[in-house]
Amino acid sequence: MDNAKKSEGNTRFSNLLKITKGSIISVLISLILLLITAVILTYTNVSESVIPGAIIIISALSILIGSILSSMNIKKNGLLNGLLVGLIYMVVIYLISSITITGFSINIKTIIMLVSSGLAGIVGGIIGVNIHK
Repeated sequence: MDNAKKSEGNTRFSNLLKITKGSIISVLISLILLLITAVILTYTNVSESVIPGAIIIISALSILIGSILSSMNIKKNGLLNGLLVGLIYMVVIYLISSITITGFSINIKTIIMLVSSGLAGIVGGIIGVNIHK
């Protein structure tokens, strides 16, 4: 294998690590924000009807931040990188939800979350790449 192929393989692996880190950051931000939301709901008179909207907003914001950070480090293909951060995030959240929630199913709120997550990843990826320009 020549040096050009090794370098390309190293770059792809490095980019995959950056995308994975962005996804992990997104999940951690979500966990923190969901914990804060839970505390607010527990100790205030805020209605529980805000939960679905809060989850969608928290997920989108978390993915936006994670995709910006990963795309800033990769410096190219922001749309694809951001979308991958969103996809990895959604797979992780889906697996956690499937394991921890009895009767978890896909409904309109799930579809809205998928679409908003994908859009947040794309926008974050584009922003992240353009920060360095």
